[in-house]
Amino acid sequence: MKTAMFAITAAAVLAVAAPACAGEVFVGVYKHDVTFIGNAVGLGAAGREGGADIHLGYRTNRLENLRWLGKPQVHTMVSINTNNTSNFVAAGFDWKIELGQPGGFYFRPGMGLAYTDGKAGLPPANAPNLTPEERARRTYLYYHRIDFGSEVLFEPELALGYQVSDKVSVELSYTHLSNGQIFHQGKNQGLDDAGVRLVYAF
Repeated sequence: MKTAMFAITAAAVLAVAAPACAGEVFVGVYKHDVTFIGNAVGLGAAGREGGADIHLGYRTNRLENLRWLGKPQVHTMVSINTNNTSNFVAAGFDWKIELGQPGGFYFRPGMGLAYTDGKAGLPPANAPNLTPEERARRTYLYYHRIDFGSEVLFEPELALGYQVSDKVSVELSYTHLSNGQIFHQGKNQGLDDAGVRLVYAF
């Protein structure tokens, strides 16, 4: 049911926004909950969940009226996990920075906010007076589910892309989710996704 709802949301975003606003759409395949990137940059990583994430998204053209913000693009996207654990929707800004002449390699940092249907506040497995069954259930969740602490999260991302043609580009992409100890004080295990996406410009 959760996966179906996220898929419907993605279809609605793409069907309504893309033809009306031009811009570009993208689809990506990611390894869910990788640990090597987040640990390397000090963001932390849970390493508790598995499967792959399918990212479906849309970006506007550059917003020329936001010159003071570097003329960013706005992105919206949905992420659907193949194991039906932590799905999310996100929206924010990103910036395409050419590495040399336009039409070749480029760098794309971004920042947004996300909402996840993953776990936010797992019950402690060491609480007193638990039945053996309930203690086992909580212990399993501790080792197999990310505790985001909050359903609302920050969504920083980085991508290295290459412009294949006027319409098509490919990107190596990294997306991170965490509450940053701002939306919640305490648990902040976070999610790291790493993968590749295909971008099509209208």
